[in-house]
Amino acid sequence: MIVLWILLFMLGANRDNTVVDFVHDAASWLASWSRDMFNVSPDWWHVLLNYGIAAVVYAAIGNLAAGALRRRW
Repeated sequence: MIVLWILLFMLGANRDNTVVDFVHDAASWLASWSRDMFNVSPDWWHVLLNYGIAAVVYAAIGNLAAGALRRRW
């Protein structure tokens, strides 16, 4: 959801659309801990940096969990 929101934002998706709004809400909830970590401008850099940090952290955690499960089975 986070990466999808970054793509939708970069492509200038209509935020009044229900699907775009849902993706934004989900990404905001998932990235609530990193959403305002850095205050930079322009807006696209702010979204890319702050939401991107959350996406990388979640990907790393998922990779570690998958590796641990793979070794266990």
